[in-house]
Parts: sequence; C-alpha cells; structure tokens
Amino acid sequence: MSDYSSLSRRNWLRKATLAGAGLAAAPFALKAAPGLLPRHAAVREIMPSLEWERAHTMARPELKARLLANENPWGPSPDARLAIMEAAVSGNRYQHEAAGNLRKMIADFEGVPEDHILLAPGSSDVLEKMAIMHFMNGGNLVAADPAYMSLIKTAVAMKAEWKKVRLTDSWAHDLEGMKKAVDKDTKMVYICNPNNPTGTLTDSDDIRKFIREVATDDTTIFVDEAYLEFLPDYKSKSMVSMIKEGKNVVVARTFSKVHGMAGLRIGYGVMLPSMLKKVNSIWRGNMSLCKTSLMGAMASMGDTEFQKMSVKGTADARAQTVAGLRKMGFSPVPSHTSFMIFPIEMEGKAFLNAMFSKGVGVRAFDIFGDDYCRVSMGKPEEMDLFLSTLQEVLV
Repeated sequence: MSDYSSLSRRNWLRKATLAGAGLAAAPFALKAAPGLLPRHAAVREIMPSLEWERAHTMARPELKARLLANENPWGPSPDARLAIMEAAVSGNRYQHEAAGNLRKMIADFEGVPEDHILLAPGSSDVLEKMAIMHFMNGGNLVAADPAYMSLIKTAVAMKAEWKKVRLTDSWAHDLEGMKKAVDKDTKMVYICNPNNPTGTLTDSDDIRKFIREVATDDTTIFVDEAYLEFLPDYKSKSMVSMIKEGKNVVVARTFSKVHGMAGLRIGYGVMLPSMLKKVNSIWRGNMSLCKTSLMGAMASMGDTEFQKMSVKGTADARAQTVAGLRKMGFSPVPSHTSFMIFPIEMEGKAFLNAMFSKGVGVRAFDIFGDDYCRVSMGKPEEMDLFLSTLQEVLV
C-alpha cells in the first residue's frame, strides 16, 4: 500500500470518528504536502443537516458572521445607495433608457463597441444563458474540476456531457489537459479565473495562448471573471483582449463582488456581436433588468474610491485570516479572491453544524476525497470571530 493510500485511510477513519463526536478534539495535522492535489474522486459541496436547516436557516439574522456566500461586507457604495433610492421614484417607468446608458458606460470601460455588451441580472444569468444556447442540441463541455458549477449544471441539464479536467497540483487550470479534451463535439470550454471554489489563479498569458489555439466558430471559450477585480492591474489580465482580436470568447463580469451589489443582481457579458445577436434572438434582455440596479451600477462604477477600499479591505481580511489559520496549524490554499479554502480534519456536515450553531456561516466541500472549509472575507471583527470559533470547533 502506498504512503498516500495509508494516509488517506487514516484520515477517513479520523474524520468518521470526528463526525460521530460532532467536534474535533485533536490538533489539526496536514494531510499532504501543501498545494498537492490527490488524483481521485470529484468535488462535492456539503450542506448542513436537514434537521439543522429546519431549525436554523442560513439567512437568519442571528448569524454573527455571514461568511458563506462571497458577499461584500461593505457595499453597496454610498453613491450607489443614493442612486438606487432616487431611481425608485421612477420605478413605474420601464428601464430601457437606463439599460442603454449602462451598456454604453460598460462598453467605454471595456474598450469595445456597445454591440459587444450583454447586460444581465448578475453574471450567473450570462453563464446560464450561454449554457442553454450552446447545448440545446447536445455536445460536450470541457471544464475544470473543481469549478464554479452554475454553467456546468445548466449545461448538463440540457444533456451536455461534462468532460472534467482536474486542476493541476498548484490548483491552476490544466490548460494542456483541457486542450486534449476538446473534440469535434465540444461546444464550449469553461474557465473560471480566479477559480471558485479554490480562489486560485491561472496565468493570463497561458489562457490567451490556449484561446488562440482552441477557440473556433464552433467552440466558444467562456471565461468567468467574477473575481478578477480583486487582482492588481486586473484589466491587463482580462480576456476581453481576446474578443478584441475577434476570437469566439465570452467574458462574464459582475457587480456582486467588489461593488457589493450581490442582492441587487446586475452583471454583464462581453462577446462578439454575432454571439450577442443569437442571445437577443432568444431572450429580451432588458426585461430582466431592474432600474434601481442599473442606476446603482452606474453610480458604483463612478465611485472608484469605494472600489479601492473594497479591494484593500478584502486583501487585509485575507492576510488576517491566513495569519490566524497558519497560527493554528492550518494550510490555506493561496487565494486571489474574496474567499479561501483550507483542509479540515472533520466530516463536512458535522463541521458546518458546529460552526453554524455558534453563529458563523461558512461552506464545506469534499474535494478529491478530503474535507475543506471555504470561508468568505468579512470585516475584521467577523474574521476574528471565525478564527476563534474555528479554534473551538477544530483545534
């Protein structure tokens, strides 16, 4: 038996014991070398027990630290809030003019013509529309494992085959593996960069090279950039540059993260005019948009000081959390986003029940057979509460 197999068996036995106890009594021990991914199983999100959910729903206000949905704890910006309040007065009028104004503002920001911009109620809407449109008649989707599941689940529901390509040992997209997986039936390749749920980054130059080699009229490359704005000089890392080269690429962006407008549902896609024409032949995009959200998004785009504060506050929270986790012996995966994951020595459902019961909401995943916690970044006091609660539950 290999050293790794023995280690996995010991971990399984220990996790089973901890699940029965509900809490971990022993100190955390690293299961494998930092950054290395075992090559078995698949990713699975773990949810709290049904009994717990009935008694304690995730959205209830008694959560002292809501760190489970990658939400911005500071937003929306003051300018956005004022614009939303003022827009509500004219909520009896349709939003087409406001949509046109935001589309132009985004087009100018991205450096493309307006006929490249699809407005949507959040970037998830862009992901799902693209999945429906591309897989109406079957085909396959090449995407990483683990990855953000919104587009993938919709594609599979449309009878697409998901060709999974495991992340590399450094948690980046395996672009060579993805290239090999592409065949004549591949309708789309999905890349989430930075990736969710891992928070990790794939080199932008490598993605551009991949796009130039793989994108065709029949194979769309979809790049989900929901967390890109947390990177320094992020516009230079965006794949909008590939669309400007005429490549069959769709880029999704959102106001949910840095702009703090997750509950207001506003985002957009950048794509070639031919792709936008296909979308508009199926959906009346403007009719899914809310005038208050449109006006708030325009105000937020102009509030660059708030955006800088949001990015810095997130970076500070990451540093605070990493330091606290390492002090307790955990080894978090390096993150470039508003969340991070780290391996835990406790069965995921028992872990979630324990954390939620103490007023701290987080997520848990089974990744390649091991349990991980994903924690979103919050305000300093929320991260302090998370760390002290984690100490009680796991260490």
